[in-house]
Amino acid sequence: MTQKGIFQRIKKDWVIYLMLFPAILYFVIFNVIPIIGMKLAFQDYRVIGDNIWVGLKHFKVLFDSPAFFDVLQNTIIISSMKIIFFFPIPIILSLMINELRNGPFRKYVQSVIYLPHFLSWVVIAGVWISLLSPDSGGVNVIRNFFQLPTLDYMTSKDHIRWVLVFSEMWRSAGWDSIIYLAAIMKISPSLYEAARIDGASTLQQMRFITFPQLLSTVVVVFILNLGFFLNAGFDQVFNMINDSTISKIDILDTYVYRIGILNGQYAYATAASLFKGVIGVVLILSTHFISKRLTGKGVW
Repeated sequence: MTQKGIFQRIKKDWVIYLMLFPAILYFVIFNVIPIIGMKLAFQDYRVIGDNIWVGLKHFKVLFDSPAFFDVLQNTIIISSMKIIFFFPIPIILSLMINELRNGPFRKYVQSVIYLPHFLSWVVIAGVWISLLSPDSGGVNVIRNFFQLPTLDYMTSKDHIRWVLVFSEMWRSAGWDSIIYLAAIMKISPSLYEAARIDGASTLQQMRFITFPQLLSTVVVVFILNLGFFLNAGFDQVFNMINDSTISKIDILDTYVYRIGILNGQYAYATAASLFKGVIGVVLILSTHFISKRLTGKGVW
């Protein structure tokens, strides 16, 4: 499209671009401008006077630190568990909701599964801590009913990562299903009518019409999720971490918070944060080009 064509299109749809402006402004202020501050990763921070340029010094310290590799390992494990066990759930939910024919019941189901998204992680952590409490938590009441031993999930190194995965699933699965439901709404009803005339069952319509039409949206969402692969969930972990489980769920974000904000090592924390950002960019670009090569679909 020529420059003249772009301006004509903006002039034609100026209301839509005006509505987009606050979102663009938000990303510029909180995501683009802070990139300038990333130069601190290559400097020694000074409260008084100019910072001193030290090149890759902080990155060398970072990669020589066993603590950094522990938190990196935790981040990769938790993010991988979320991708493997959480990513398919919104797709399955959207397919199931699409098959609900009772209008009021469908709205009720959607309201119930969307609601947790609007709760903060402080509230959600409180709910899950109460639910999994070894004294009066609902889960342990059920376990005791079946004569199973009581488990303290929030302090168990074997279970705490699963608590993160399932609490994330409970909070976000319903909300994330909206994008897939919107994609399903765009599928032409004539495809389903033709399939029903040919005698296709509901499962066959889902398999041969809905899911193939949904595939491009799934690919785009998957690629975008990979870009945030090392964002294992600061708010979630910060509210659920304790001394018993810190070795299992201490992730890059909590590590950066601890060394940067609590210990005052701003340059070192910026180096760790920059490393995470670069890995995210590499992941999203490589996944996009692989997807383009194999399926012809990508983010752009």
